[in-house]
Amino acid sequence: MVYEKRLDGRKFDELRPVEANVGVVKRAAGSAMFKIGKTIAIAAVYGPRELYPQVFQNPTNGVLRCNYNMMAFSGSGDRVRPGPSRRSKEISLVMEKALLPVVDLSGYAGTVVDVFVELVQTDAGTRCAGICAAAMALADAGIPMKDLVSSVAVGRVGGKIVLDLSKEEEDYEGHATDIATAFSTRMGQVTLLQMDGEVSREELKKALELAKSGCEKIKEIQVKALKAKYVGDLNE
Repeated sequence: MVYEKRLDGRKFDELRPVEANVGVVKRAAGSAMFKIGKTIAIAAVYGPRELYPQVFQNPTNGVLRCNYNMMAFSGSGDRVRPGPSRRSKEISLVMEKALLPVVDLSGYAGTVVDVFVELVQTDAGTRCAGICAAAMALADAGIPMKDLVSSVAVGRVGGKIVLDLSKEEEDYEGHATDIATAFSTRMGQVTLLQMDGEVSREELKKALELAKSGCEKIKEIQVKALKAKYVGDLNE
């Protein structure tokens, strides 16, 4: 079935509404809120702090640890069972791998930087929202970074390549392919590429071009949120 018009009325290259703020968790070293559509992620950074037990320490670099969690009543479906799951562990590792290329912990040997990401409301693109929030929280904490990481899902729905899939599009009559991406746009580097489904080589190329364009728009919002906090601090 050909997908002629998006279910929520957006253009095929249009993001859902995006909001971002930093400094939302007062006792954290850095924190951020990232909202895209109905999905809301809150990230909090703690550290660098000494890593115990010492067997897990890296003698040349600090260690980045991410923890992803969906709150029990964050979704519109069944209650999420509290505690770690295979999915949360997998996404936690995905987040670490997506952020590591831009995070410089060479000056923090023997320490750990912990990033906790809570999804307080979910619709679609939860791992992408979590990565965006985590990158902003790391920047807010003053962790040295080569660039921000911006993340968005892209995919094929009913034969059309679309940006930022909604939950309804992910479930579209079994004809949807969901591709989670993350970019360091300054470095021109893809830091995450995960695909659920199948696309042709030409469709993948088009999807990545669309995802990069979406991430550039998201990065503008991330940077604006960070600047707004620190300009506000200087004016106080």
